[in-house]
Amino acid sequence: MSWWLGEILVKDGLGKTSQQQAKEAALADRLRAKAFGITPENADEVIEKRSHLLKSVLPAFSQFCQTTLQIEPKEMLQVLWDLWLPLGIKIGSQRQQLERPLIQGILGGQGTGKTTMSKVLSLILNQLGYRTLSLSLDDLYKTYSDRLVLTQQDPRLIWRGPPGTHDVDLGLTVLDQIRQLQSSVMVPRFDKSAYGGAGDRTTPEMVTNVDIVLFEGWFVGVRPINADIFDTAPPPIVTDEDKAFARDMNLRLHDYLPLWERLDSLIVLYPTDYRCSLEWRKQAEQQMIAAGKSGMSNAEIEQFVNYFWRSLHPELFIKPLVKDATAVDLVIEIHADHSFGEVYCDRTNS
Repeated sequence: MSWWLGEILVKDGLGKTSQQQAKEAALADRLRAKAFGITPENADEVIEKRSHLLKSVLPAFSQFCQTTLQIEPKEMLQVLWDLWLPLGIKIGSQRQQLERPLIQGILGGQGTGKTTMSKVLSLILNQLGYRTLSLSLDDLYKTYSDRLVLTQQDPRLIWRGPPGTHDVDLGLTVLDQIRQLQSSVMVPRFDKSAYGGAGDRTTPEMVTNVDIVLFEGWFVGVRPINADIFDTAPPPIVTDEDKAFARDMNLRLHDYLPLWERLDSLIVLYPTDYRCSLEWRKQAEQQMIAAGKSGMSNAEIEQFVNYFWRSLHPELFIKPLVKDATAVDLVIEIHADHSFGEVYCDRTNS
């Protein structure tokens, strides 16, 4: 943690030297400064605003770190300062420019930290005076009975998750009701533990006066690609059956485009190596087993993750997306150790 960050926490403001240090640090990463709109002209104002926000959000953030993440808050303070606070301010500013609620999409594969980031952003946005709703693509799954019928129609859909296993119309209804400023909206929720882990809808949540929706999921905002690409697809898309499955999932993505049209902004949590998701999933399962809970073996995890890579391979769908400045508003790179790398809105003209 930077020494001047510690000074913010114990004093009412920054001294002249530490203010200069904080300013220089904010401007040093040109891509990140550009993404968060920080310039030499406004840097002092940015640092002051962020300092006040840090102190106001710290009690709730500390509790979240200790109870949910089970780590010491000081371990996450630098990330809070460098990434989550400016991102929360950016989203709040975007909401202020609209005359209706903001729908913020968050795209990230398994283990990228979508849920954690959504929760932290909710804490920050709440301090900024915005009522936030966290909505997962998982909340839009078809019912258990509907998915049983779906599996009978297409036995390849052995797990929930790929395109076709969601109720897109339900998602459109929820987002449109929120965008249209309806005073109360019934938001679907999904219980992954129901039916022995197959999952089913649970009691919906009634929400009122939502300002910002944080809509996250493993393929939120992902668009269909040219089907010819599957002729030379990377593993695990190997056999003709694999390629046929990938093409069919690609076709089903067209059904989701109306949902993506409701997004006002899209953030991508982008692993520098997509294969990290496999290791992250193994780590998560091992932690669950160590805690006395049931978990998958390494062989089962590989089968599970490969299934999702066959349906929407990150190299084919995510990699091109992050290079398209018109499709994505912010990219946050994630290293194998879960630390954050570059943060950028457009790597060209920097």
